[in-house]
Amino acid sequence: MEPVGNTGDSPGDLVVTVENALQQLYYDPDMEQKNAAQRWLTQAQASPQAWHFCWALLGPDKLPEVQFFGASTLHTKISHHWADLQPDQHPGLRTQLLSHVLCFSSGPRMVLTRLCVALASLALNLVPQAWPKPVADLVRAFQPETEPPEGAAAAPQEGPQEPPPHARCLVLLELLTVLPEEFQSSRLAQARRAQLREALAGEWATVCPLLRRLLQSPDSPGPVKQRVLRCLAGWTALGVALEESRGLVEDCFSALGDAELFDAAVETIVTVLSQPDCQRCRAALGGLIPVVLGLRERLEAAAGGGDMETTHGICRIAVALGETHSRVLLEQVDQWQDYLALVNMILFCTGSPGHYPVSETSSSLTLTFWYTLQDDIMSLEEERQALYLSVYREVYVRLVEVLLQKAHYAPEEEYASWSADDKEQFRTYRVDISDTLMYVYEMLGAELLSSLYEQLGGLVLGPGRGGAWQDIEALLFGFQSIAETIDVNYSDVIPGLIGLLPRISISTVLLADTVMYTIGSLAEWLADHPVMLVKILPMVLQGLAKPELSVSSVSTLKRICRECQHDLAPYANDIIRVSQDVLLGDIHKSSQCMWLMQGVGFLLSSLPVEAVLGSLQAFLSPHIQRLDSLAQQQPCPSNKPSIIHILGLLSSLFTTLDINRHAPSLETAVPAPPTPPQAPHNPVVVVLQQVLTLIQNILSKWLNDSEVVEAVCGVFEKSVRTLLHGFGPMVPQLSAMLGQIYCTYPQSSALDLTRQMVHIFAAEREFFSPVQDLVEVLTSATLAIFQQGPRDHPDIADSFMQLHAQIFKRKPDFYLSEHLDVSSLFCCGVMFLKCPEAGTVRSASLFFTELFPRFKDLPAVGAVVLSEGRLLVQTLLQAVGGEAPRSLGDHFSEVLFSMNRNCVGLLAQWLEETLQDPTFPSTLVSVQQKDAFRQRLLREQTNRRQVKDVVKEFSLLCRGQQGVGYSTQ
Repeated sequence: MEPVGNTGDSPGDLVVTVENALQQLYYDPDMEQKNAAQRWLTQAQASPQAWHFCWALLGPDKLPEVQFFGASTLHTKISHHWADLQPDQHPGLRTQLLSHVLCFSSGPRMVLTRLCVALASLALNLVPQAWPKPVADLVRAFQPETEPPEGAAAAPQEGPQEPPPHARCLVLLELLTVLPEEFQSSRLAQARRAQLREALAGEWATVCPLLRRLLQSPDSPGPVKQRVLRCLAGWTALGVALEESRGLVEDCFSALGDAELFDAAVETIVTVLSQPDCQRCRAALGGLIPVVLGLRERLEAAAGGGDMETTHGICRIAVALGETHSRVLLEQVDQWQDYLALVNMILFCTGSPGHYPVSETSSSLTLTFWYTLQDDIMSLEEERQALYLSVYREVYVRLVEVLLQKAHYAPEEEYASWSADDKEQFRTYRVDISDTLMYVYEMLGAELLSSLYEQLGGLVLGPGRGGAWQDIEALLFGFQSIAETIDVNYSDVIPGLIGLLPRISISTVLLADTVMYTIGSLAEWLADHPVMLVKILPMVLQGLAKPELSVSSVSTLKRICRECQHDLAPYANDIIRVSQDVLLGDIHKSSQCMWLMQGVGFLLSSLPVEAVLGSLQAFLSPHIQRLDSLAQQQPCPSNKPSIIHILGLLSSLFTTLDINRHAPSLETAVPAPPTPPQAPHNPVVVVLQQVLTLIQNILSKWLNDSEVVEAVCGVFEKSVRTLLHGFGPMVPQLSAMLGQIYCTYPQSSALDLTRQMVHIFAAEREFFSPVQDLVEVLTSATLAIFQQGPRDHPDIADSFMQLHAQIFKRKPDFYLSEHLDVSSLFCCGVMFLKCPEAGTVRSASLFFTELFPRFKDLPAVGAVVLSEGRLLVQTLLQAVGGEAPRSLGDHFSEVLFSMNRNCVGLLAQWLEETLQDPTFPSTLVSVQQKDAFRQRLLREQTNRRQVKDVVKEFSLLCRGQQGVGYSTQ
């Protein structure tokens, strides 16, 4: 399709072309054709001809989708191209639009809605000077008892001549609804927004009586009343004073009695009560508390009768009032009893009968309220805080009981019947309850833990032992919730809790899981009280051997090994033995095995240095033997998972095994002092050197499998990340191996590992040469791959650009070598900017962002910038102008910003040369707009945010999507 502005078609032919494009967009199975049609239609909407062809598309003989596009085009023109019109054209447009709104009053609904939005857009452009009272005029025009509005006779003759009263009323309400919605969604200057808000708020005196009359009238049909409720919600967002609409809001409460209107009334009331501006009308706000409390009886009846919808709706109303205005209502001292009653009403909602989410859905709505109330009370001055703490203490004590009851699991048979989605929702719900209990602790303090401990002791040790396991589980869940986030080191009940845990009779997996998680939450406390480990560790190690406790037991052991590692020496042999047994027994899934290896890594790190290597070799021996056996076999699909699993075990272990973990010199990745020649190598390095031949043997057979190669690289990458400079002895051997791997079968994982090595070792003289040689080999091989284009290797392109960005940042001296083809590298980067993959574009942009600061320091870089810089600028402008998604614009902006800071003269020259073409980068931008873009861009050499805004605005211009907001007039 030709650009709209370049066609020689008559208006009638253009309409046909638009219809054909819509047909192609909706019905053509070819996505490329659909996308082409979409782009052409977007340009058509931005063209001056759209002011004319949109009316033809609204003809009564057109298909609904054609009419919808016509209405959408009209809205686009009015909202984004208003400046195209002269003032004397405004009245005619208004009349014509009113006529078409009337014409479509009986449908199609989607067309009518878009026309109403277009009329609202027009009103926002004309208010207040050219159309002082749009709402009053619309009410007069569309009320059934009035004559048709001026210009209605100009409506197409084929349409309905006089809509029925019911239809006119619905059209009026649609207009009154979309007007504030369009205001809220518009891009407006701050002064213009304030002016329009004031003008529209002034129209509320006309709107409110009309809405009340329609809502109260017994003759108003249900659809009209529902539209009234939606209309009120829209106007509330304008900041209309609650005092001015209180009567209408109370009418909404009355509408709750109508089952047909209940949902709409709830939505409207919640919208009204959720407006922070309501706090300006404290008397009106306080007056609504009794109205909400009046729903308590109905709430209790609905909850008791299993009416989830009614319970949910009333709960939403109570929470909206209590949560949004908690601080204001707390300060209304004369109404403290009313607010306390509202708090108790919300507490009832929290304890809604039934199990969430199967038989009730309301309790989850209230949890944030309890945090808000606690936060508001704790932020009061000390004297008032003490007063409110005494008033609300009993509420929070009951809240703990309610929350623990709601956290109860359903009976086992019932819980087993739940769907996976219901179980996941319940799990998330318990997490929210856990967070709420943490907030409650801020109110009740140590008293809460003491209460939980007394109840737990009574259940475990008391004469009534053998109660429901859910009661014990819920209390442990309460302990776990608090211990996860609150420092319980000074609590005097934790030693007693530790003593109770081994005495709990565990009859279900769910209870056993919670016991494990509770122990894990106390890991930091155990680090300060290691004498208690002897009571706890046997339980954890026993759980480790049970597949059904896989996640909880493994995660708990890992936490203990991490937090208590320096106190675990007496238990090290037992932990290693049990861990080895479960690993060899294939008891746990792969992910849990990885966690277990990380825990063992923490444990081994704490052993005496001379004991680490022996323990490590003994622990790994069975796994290495198994890996060796697999390496001897010919590659087959059944062996691959086992190879990847064992390599993953090594990676996970080396992630946490660091004998120098607390050494100050290894806290950051800075060059380490030279290691004395007599110092023994790190045990991890020793093991890696021992298995290197085995790994090379595996690679020789599995080199064409990216997952195996990635797993091998993962072993070394995790080791590098953990050991940092301690990995140094492996650098020469690993560099040689990576070069061989990559030249045989290039993979992104090798590039990523090389990037880590560059980051840590490139600045060290001892390792400069092997790392530089590796970079040269990888670069040469990668450039050879991309001579045919990047389409088949986006992951390699991404990693390759990240690698060279890291080199420019850490060791740009690499580019002094004559073996690095900087020119081809630069051109590769330009090519990658055109890739469809966002990650590749981001990495290529990062590469150029790091390159330009070296422009003057490196002769090879300076030469390639001079020869290829214009191509880069042209590519960036093409991308900004429409060839790349708008979401990538910030990455291109970063490159332009870097060029602007480091070679502004060259950038100015290249911009001027590339923008001389009248069709570049888009036919939708004028010479003046391109000059303005160039000048604004070149001015910004320090403000990155401003450059992004300039590029974004130019991109919108190029795409015909510029949205400048409504006229400031």
